Amino acid sequence: MPFTDLSRINVRGGDGGAGCMSFRREAFVPKGGPDGGDGGHGGNVVVEADAQLSSLIDYRYKHHFRAERGTHGQGARRHGKSGEDLVLKVPLGTVVRELDPDTMEPLYQIADLTQPGERVIVAPGGVGGLGNIHFVTSVRRAPAFAQKGEPAQDHWIELEMKLMADAALVGLPSVGKSSIIARISAARPKIADYPFTTLVPNLGVARTTDGRSFVAADVPGLIEGASEGKGLGHEFLRHIERTALILHVVDVTGGFEGRDAVEDYHTINAELASYAEELATRPQIVVANKCDMPGTEYAVAALREVAEADGHGFFAVSAVTGEGLDSLVNACATRVAELRSELEATDPTREQSEYWERLRQRRERQTTISREERHVWRVSGAAVERMVIQTDWDNDEAVLYLQHRFARTGLDQQLANAGCVTGDEIRILGYAFTYEGADAPDEYAELRDDEDGEDA
Repeated sequence: MPFTDLSRINVRGGDGGAGCMSFRREAFVPKGGPDGGDGGHGGNVVVEADAQLSSLIDYRYKHHFRAERGTHGQGARRHGKSGEDLVLKVPLGTVVRELDPDTMEPLYQIADLTQPGERVIVAPGGVGGLGNIHFVTSVRRAPAFAQKGEPAQDHWIELEMKLMADAALVGLPSVGKSSIIARISAARPKIADYPFTTLVPNLGVARTTDGRSFVAADVPGLIEGASEGKGLGHEFLRHIERTALILHVVDVTGGFEGRDAVEDYHTINAELASYAEELATRPQIVVANKCDMPGTEYAVAALREVAEADGHGFFAVSAVTGEGLDSLVNACATRVAELRSELEATDPTREQSEYWERLRQRRERQTTISREERHVWRVSGAAVERMVIQTDWDNDEAVLYLQHRFARTGLDQQLANAGCVTGDEIRILGYAFTYEGADAPDEYAELRDDEDGEDA
């Protein structure tokens, strides 16, 4: 199956159903009052981590995903049905980012899904409109308006899979990384005597004789300039970011080119540091491979001296004969266990799905006010835009109620604090309003005691 670790997809939640404006009509009940039902909420598009997946191949050819819409409310207090959520499964270790619709560059991170079943809403469904039964108060006995359903917004997101491994084998091409992971685990990567045999990462579980285990990743070979994108540098380097331990494999024979082992060691470390400074301080074990070959004693000794001077563990091994591999696996298992303990001590357990949802709701509540011209202001934000979208602009009573909501939510005061003065034009989406001041009379002020929970 093809390996895909980066995908861009367009997602959209379902539209919300419209609320119903209706009045009870039946024999012998001349004034039955409002009975319009609420519109159903649109379904959400949800991204969920699945331990059974190993790539983003499902999103290689299909790029547009839509959730089900909510149905409209009806009379007799019949509420519309909410749309079904659309769940998109991704591998563990997938980072979800919001993309700029114009440049398609990442704007911010939405979530980082590392646990099985962890999920995040990436495209919320539109909110269903309220029926006119919600707008009854002591002085407004027959509200002749209801809310429209909120249309969902489509946008682009980026899915990036980063391998979830405890240890990553890194090094130049053809140093024997694939041969090592094949010897220490059940992984069966392609092995050949030419550079760049490995084009996608391989995962394998290495086990010690006493039952300890860790996940190792064979990362495709890096070259000088990888941190600048040469070769497939960025594609490969990103898979090292999550690993707790780096196994730096060096070919002490120098390969076909007769390279110097110490220079190779410095080359790869320089690329790691250039890509991300944090990688320069990541725990590292240096692995001198092919030490069974004659004439490698000097290279092994020189590499050992440099590695130990840098504070790294050192092992001389042979992927062909198996020499030194048992000791290497034991040392890796011990170091991985220590790093796991440190991580558990510093990263308290929390319900990640709830955490990502709180972040999303916080972004949705944010309101931005900016000056477009001297006396023209632009207001943006999901919550305030939803109020405008759900208003029936052909109904004067609904428009008056919108102005009341602006005052109640504090928008008028926020505009005043930003420098807006009476008479300025306020733009929200494609609509324009005239600002009357934070202290302007509110025709609905007497209703506030009756509607305390209405906008919760």
